[in-house]
Amino acid sequence: MRRQTATSGSTPAGSSRSLRLDPLSLPLRFDAQDIRADGGIRQIELHRERVILRREVGGMRMAVNVRVCDFLGVAARTTDHGRMLVLLHRDPSLSIPLSVGADAEEIEAAASLWSEIFALPQLPEDNTREPAQRRRRHNVIKDRRPRFLIRRKAGDLLNAAGNYQGEREIIARD
Repeated sequence: MRRQTATSGSTPAGSSRSLRLDPLSLPLRFDAQDIRADGGIRQIELHRERVILRREVGGMRMAVNVRVCDFLGVAARTTDHGRMLVLLHRDPSLSIPLSVGADAEEIEAAASLWSEIFALPQLPEDNTREPAQRRRRHNVIKDRRPRFLIRRKAGDLLNAAGNYQGEREIIARD
């Protein structure tokens, strides 16, 4: 198997204007931009089943191993440099750039190829993505009894001692 390595020079692959990774030559290893990492670069290894992100933050090296099935899908996004193809994750810091270019048809063809290889859906372009509204919390357990009291029968406070006031009691004497 061939291995595609990072491009030579000072600019990492994720920051160049013409990033094109070949999905047919997996596994791939390349550098991409990461504003939180020391040096602003993270190393990405793409395999068919997993993605490994390596970066150094605050002098501490870390490697994050993410399964491909944990990604949401392959999405084409519009950027300042043209269009970008991204392997989209729920956590934006784990999203991975796959291709950057100006040709929309080429990006769409690459998107279908990447989604077929990873068995992930192609996501529509969503420029106006807002965070989801907070769900209303209906606390269903607030009226329940504590766990250790569930086995006990709840008492009746109205007639706790069995005293009947205002009535005449009939007592049978033997």
